[in-house]
Amino acid sequence: MSELHTEGKSGSDNNMEGGGSGDDQEPAEGSTQQKKPRYHRHSAFQIQQMESFFKECPHPDEKQRQELGRALKLSPRQVKFWFQNRRTQMKAQHERSENSQLRSENERLRIENITMREAIKHASCPSCGSLSGDLAAVDEHQLRIDNVRLREELQRVSSVAARYFGRPVPTLGLVPPAPALLTTPPPLDLAGSSGGAATLGLLNPVVTDILPGPTVAEVALRPGALTESEKPIVVELAMAALEEFLRMIHSDEPLWMKGGADGSTDILNTDEYYRQFPGGLGPRPFALKSEASRDGGLVIMNGATLVEALMDAEKWMEMFPSIVAKAVTVEVLSPGIGMSPDGALQLMYAELQVLSPLVQTREVYFVRYCKQAVDKVWAVVDVSVDTLRDNPPPSLLRCRRRPSGCLVQDMPNGYSQVTWLEHVEVEEQQSVHPLFRSLANTGLAFGARRWRATLQRHCESLVSLLASNISPRDLGVIQTPEGRRAMLRLAHKMTRRFCSTISASTSNTWLNLSSGNDDVRIMMRENPGDGLLLCAATSTWLPFSRIHVFEFLRHERSRGEWDVLANGAMEKMYHIAEGQHPGNNVSLLRPSGSNPNQGNVIFLQESCTDASGSLIVYAPVDFSTLNMVLQGEDPSRVMPPPSGFVILPDGPENSPSGLLLNELDSQSVGGSILTVSIQIAVTHVPSLGKLNIESVNTISNIIINTVQKIKSALQCMATTGS
Repeated sequence: MSELHTEGKSGSDNNMEGGGSGDDQEPAEGSTQQKKPRYHRHSAFQIQQMESFFKECPHPDEKQRQELGRALKLSPRQVKFWFQNRRTQMKAQHERSENSQLRSENERLRIENITMREAIKHASCPSCGSLSGDLAAVDEHQLRIDNVRLREELQRVSSVAARYFGRPVPTLGLVPPAPALLTTPPPLDLAGSSGGAATLGLLNPVVTDILPGPTVAEVALRPGALTESEKPIVVELAMAALEEFLRMIHSDEPLWMKGGADGSTDILNTDEYYRQFPGGLGPRPFALKSEASRDGGLVIMNGATLVEALMDAEKWMEMFPSIVAKAVTVEVLSPGIGMSPDGALQLMYAELQVLSPLVQTREVYFVRYCKQAVDKVWAVVDVSVDTLRDNPPPSLLRCRRRPSGCLVQDMPNGYSQVTWLEHVEVEEQQSVHPLFRSLANTGLAFGARRWRATLQRHCESLVSLLASNISPRDLGVIQTPEGRRAMLRLAHKMTRRFCSTISASTSNTWLNLSSGNDDVRIMMRENPGDGLLLCAATSTWLPFSRIHVFEFLRHERSRGEWDVLANGAMEKMYHIAEGQHPGNNVSLLRPSGSNPNQGNVIFLQESCTDASGSLIVYAPVDFSTLNMVLQGEDPSRVMPPPSGFVILPDGPENSPSGLLLNELDSQSVGGSILTVSIQIAVTHVPSLGKLNIESVNTISNIIINTVQKIKSALQCMATTGS
C-alpha cells in the first residue's frame, strides 16, 4: 500500500535519500534543527540505463532493483523511487492528453447529433413541401444507428472524465437509445403457417440499457482475474469489511430503525452510517442509491454445515434457488486453516434474481470472507471489488455490495441463530417495472428478510429429506423412506429448474408478446430431454392477500377453476410435509373420478411459502416415471417441463383474505403480485431457432386464460364470502 501511496509523486531525474521526489518534500516550519535531506541528481548515464530498463519492465521487483542499483551505483531505494516517479510522469502525461481531447470530442458529438436531428426534422418533399415519408424513414433509421454509436463514444470519454470530476460527464441531452429492433436481432425467429416471417411489430426483445465495455461476468471470469499486487489489497479489503460488518450487526439505534412493509424489519439510517463509517468503501458513487436491511431467526442447521454451504458456490445456489440464479467461485485466495473454513477467502461472481421476467437481475463481483469470530460464532462477509483498478467498466458500478452477509451462532440441538445483513448500492436509474416498484423500495425484493426466510424454509425441507421415518402427516401410496426421499429429490429438482427459467437472468432471453393489456413474455430454450421448450410468463397485480391466493392455487379441489388442462377438480394421492407450515409440502395429484382424457397422467406439485413469498411448481408425470423414481432412477431428463406460480406480497399482509376491487380505495391494505409461468415441450421444430406462430399463439392464449380464470374465481370467492 505504501508503494501505491508514494506513486502519486512526480519527477524522475531528481531523488533524495529516504524519500520520493525531492520537489514534493519540504522540511516543516520550525524544524530547522532536523537534519536536512540530501538531494541527488542522477547522471545522464544512470537515467539512460534506467529509461532503457523502464521500457522493458516498468515494475521491477526487489531483485531487479538490487541488480540495477549495483550496476549504476545506486541504492535499491533510489531505484525504487525513480521508477515510481517515472510511472507517475507517464500516467500524468497520458491522462492530460486524454483530458485535453475530452471536451472537444464531447462537443463534436453533441453538435453532430443536433445536426442530424435538425436534418430529419426539416426533411421535406420538393413538390408539396410536406415531410417525405420514405426519406424520413431512411434518415430516422440512420439517425438511430448513429445515435447508438455516439452514445457509446460518449460513455467512453465520460469514463475518462470520471477520474477527474468524480462522476460521469453529463450526456448533454442526447436522445434515448435506439429501439432494440434496430440494434439487437431477436434470437427467436417465428415463422407463420405459410412459411413467411411474422410481423416485426409482434415481438419486441426485452433488452437492458446499452453499456460499453465488458459485462460483470466477463470481468469476473476473465483469466488471471487478480494480479499478485492486487491480492494483498483484497485481503486488506476483506478484513476491513469484516470489522465494519461486525460493528453493524451488533449496533442498534440510531444506526438501525424499524421499517419495511410491516414495520418489523431493521432499516439502515444512511446518514448515521456515513457518520460512523466515514472510511470503508468511501462515499456512495454518483447515481447510486442505498438499500440496507437486517433480519434474523433460528434455522435447523448447525453452524459448521451452514458455513460450508455458503462457501461452496454450487451448494449456495441449491440453498437459495429462488434468489441466486448463477454463482461461480472465480479464485480461492485462502482455503482456510487446516480442514476448517476459518480464514477462507475467495473471489466470486453471482447473479441475483426475483422470480419474474419483469425484474432485472443484479450481477455482483465480490470477495467472500469466512471468519470464526469467537467459539461457535461464524461470520461470512461479502464486499464488492469493483474499485481495485482505475476506470472500472460501467457494468461493475450498477450494483455494489458494501459489507453484507450473515453471522451464524451455534445453538443447542443442531439449531443456529442467524443474523442476516444486506447492504448494497444500486443504480438509481435502473428500470423497475411499476408492478415491482413497491416491492423493491421496501427491500422485500433483495433484502435481508428474503434471504433469512428462504434459508429457514430450505433447512426445514432438508430435514424432511433426511428423515429416516415416515411422518404421521405423510399420506398416500409411497410407504418406504427410500421412495419418499426419491420423490422429494425429484420435486426439488423440478423447483430449481422452474426458478432457473422464470427470471430475467442473463441466461434467459425473453421476448415481449404485446397483446392489448396483457404483458406476456416468451422464450425458447433447449429441453434437457429432447427438442425445445417454449416458455411463457406474465405478472399481474391482484387485490387479494398473498396467503389467500396461495391457499387457493395450491389446493387440489380448486384446481379445476383455473387449470384449463385439469378438466375438473383433482384429488391428492400422496402428500409429504416439509416443515411446520401446512403449505410447505410435496404432493401427487390425479383427476378425481374417471376421466378418459387424462389417461394415466398425474401431477407432481411442490408448494412452499415463507415471509418473503410463496411458490407453487407442478409438472405432469406418468406412472412409468413414478416407478422409475421408486426404483431409485433419475427421471429428471425425461420429465416434462415444470410450470407454476410465484406470489409476492405487495403491501401489508394483515388484511382480510379477499377484497372487492371497489373496496381498495377505502381500506389501507395490500394486494399481491402473481407471476404465472407455463412451459410446453416442442418436439417437431421446422428448423433450428424457428417456431410456428401457432405454437406461440397457443401458449399465449393458455397463460392469458389461466390468469383470467384465477381473477374471476378469486373475485367470486370474495363476493360470496366463501
